Amino acid sequence: MSEDVEVLLLRQPGVVPLREDAAVFSGMLDGFSRQQVSRGLAKQTIQMRRWQVERFQRFADSYPWEWLPGDVEDFTTSLFSGSRPLARSTVRIYHLTLRAFCDFITDQRYGWVAECRSRFGSVPSQVCFEWNTVAHTVDFEGTSGRRPLDYDELDALFAVADARVETLRQQGRKGALAALRDAQLLKTTYAWGLRRREVLGLDVVDLRTNAKTPQWGRFGLLHVRHGKSSKGSIPKRRSVLSLPEFAWAIDGLRVYVEQVREKFNPGSHPGLWPTERGTRVGDRYLDRRFALLRDEAGLPSELTLHSLRHSYVTHLIELGYAEQFVQTQVGHAYASTTAIYTSVTDDYRNRVLAAAIDKFYFPEGST
Repeated sequence: MSEDVEVLLLRQPGVVPLREDAAVFSGMLDGFSRQQVSRGLAKQTIQMRRWQVERFQRFADSYPWEWLPGDVEDFTTSLFSGSRPLARSTVRIYHLTLRAFCDFITDQRYGWVAECRSRFGSVPSQVCFEWNTVAHTVDFEGTSGRRPLDYDELDALFAVADARVETLRQQGRKGALAALRDAQLLKTTYAWGLRRREVLGLDVVDLRTNAKTPQWGRFGLLHVRHGKSSKGSIPKRRSVLSLPEFAWAIDGLRVYVEQVREKFNPGSHPGLWPTERGTRVGDRYLDRRFALLRDEAGLPSELTLHSLRHSYVTHLIELGYAEQFVQTQVGHAYASTTAIYTSVTDDYRNRVLAAAIDKFYFPEGST
């Protein structure tokens, strides 16, 4: 008998759970969690996967030894339906989690098949197959409206953010300090091509010097310690170099660190973006703030905070930086991922076209 089943039975003879089916399912989930801990997966990933399996169980209103492939198909239909359908990539993650869970409970080495047969007269089986789950067929699975901002849109967004600071200050209203912080936070997100979690996880000590750019002092690079993890592992780390094209953002970050941040009275709090309550700026707050400024600037509602990262990659390519350099800056494991973000603007393409026309029709030395 496996350890999972022994724990379920409490190792006490004569003890029968009030809800035997629920107790067995709980034991399966506990064993699945321990297996993932043994694989070295992050705690957050393990908790999310457990929640996803529990959500499927509630939807199917049955337990794993009763699940059928049709339950997966009905569940998938529900995820794609309603007023807020999930993205294709999100549904695929649900499928991968269910497949992994079913692989675990049907593995004879863990004892759940024999246990279910003796208790319920039926056994769990794999219910996720290639014909009823979302396949990963394309690199980019986001909505078509997701795109980078062009230079005019960036100017409009940052202008609105800066104007909000001045408006609140003139009106004597509370919030001017937070608005100033938020404006620099958005500019930092763009000027270093950061993900939301990466920029919010920055500490003051993550501002580092770069021997090649001594003129920027401690703002020569950002040390990212909360990069996107791979397959549930711990967050990846990388150093993002400050670039001369974004000197305006470097100057702004210096002013913020040296003159603004201290006004929040952070004390010993290490975070680069503290709140007046002594905590870090949160994910939802930043998303709402971006959406508010985006709408005030009259920009399309499809644009999200992550669009600033798209913009960074696109603009670096336009500026002539090598794709390998860009890939390292943004922390992509594969060049194909960077290529997804590389959608140069019409202005850039028109300039390239104009240069090609000049070269063809007006070769150097011709009159």
